[in-house]
Formats: sequence, structure tokens, C-alpha cells
Amino acid sequence: MSGLTHFDGDGQAHMVDVSGKPVTDRLAVARGHVKMSPETLEIVKQGSAKKGDVLAVARLAGIMAAKRTSELIPLCHPLPITKVALDLGTDEDGVTVEATVKTSGQTGVEMEALTAVSVACLTVYDMLKAVEKGMVIGEIGLILKDGGKSGRYEAK
Repeated sequence: MSGLTHFDGDGQAHMVDVSGKPVTDRLAVARGHVKMSPETLEIVKQGSAKKGDVLAVARLAGIMAAKRTSELIPLCHPLPITKVALDLGTDEDGVTVEATVKTSGQTGVEMEALTAVSVACLTVYDMLKAVEKGMVIGEIGLILKDGGKSGRYEAK
């Protein structure tokens, strides 16, 4: 299992020991999208969803999710997150969600950013499912990571 840090020499899953790593500033940015019909998108733009402000509620859900990532992903370390920001907006066919997460620590915040985006997208779906059940959540991925031993990564 060479290269997979969450497995020991016997192939058993384990939490990586980061105690020997230096504390560095770390940043991760993730993005995702909820595709929907023009009629549903108009409800988002008008702010007329029956459950309330779709983008505001999804933003809060994403922030909350980032802070609880270690409770959801079994081998993630609990981290002292110093910033979580979600940017939600509409485009031609739905809602785009982008999360930025920062920390100063011994391991990165990629999973926190991805979790924030995922839960924010799920919240958009939940807020609008009475209107359209065929929405599609997708294109969730890491677009930027900086800090730590591996340095900077930017998606192409």
C-alpha cells in the first residue's frame, strides 16, 4: 500500500501520526455545483423558496460542516480551523459553491473544504427539493491547496 498514508504496513487503516510535522499555515479551496432547471434557479435568484434564503442557509451549513469534518470522516484529525468562508452564487444552470478553509497546523484542510462544499450543496438540494427533485449535485473537487510538506497544488 505504498503511498497511501492511512494504511499501515499490514494494510490496516489507521490515523496518521502528524506529531512530528511542523506547524505551518495551510489553505484549501474546494468547489461544487448544483444543477437545476431555470424555474428552480429563478426561485433562488428571487429569494422566494418556502424554506427561506437558500444561499444563506447553505452558507451556514457549509461552515458548520467544515468545523465537524473530523466527526464525519473517520481518519481526519480535529483541527483548529482559523477561517471558513463560503461563496455561493448562481450561474446559467444552477448554484456554484466555493469554500475556503484555513488553519495553522500539522495537517491540511482539504477534507474540511470538500466537506463544506458537499454539505452546502446538499443543503441547496434540501431547500429546493419540494420544487425539483431532479437537481444534480456534482463537480465537487479541490481547486487549491497550499502549505505543508507537499506545497502548493492548483487544479487545472
